[in-house]
Amino acid sequence: MNIYISNLSYGVNDADLQQLFAEYGEITSAKVITDKYTGRSRGFGFVEMPDDEAAQKAIDGLNQAEFDGKVISVNVAKPKVERSNNYNNGGGNSRGGGNHRGYNSGGRY
Repeated sequence: MNIYISNLSYGVNDADLQQLFAEYGEITSAKVITDKYTGRSRGFGFVEMPDDEAAQKAIDGLNQAEFDGKVISVNVAKPKVERSNNYNNGGGNSRGGGNHRGYNSGGRY
């Protein structure tokens, strides 16, 4: 089971997450997500546990617990949603999908 942990202290690293969850069972991976430009923690991370029952016990035991001076939230991770960088996708942005910011809907400029 993939577990999402939010509101992490910026000083928490992968090894800290591994150690925190280890008392609940086997850990496949533990990763604090960092900013790709600065390398600084973004304040959340993921832990993967192969045993769903142990993972649920970890969620129940650690959700709203204090860790490194902050109250963390621990939940089942939701599947990643693919983002599109296609500006002509009909969405609410200024480059597609309607008459936005003065674009002439008649096709002529």
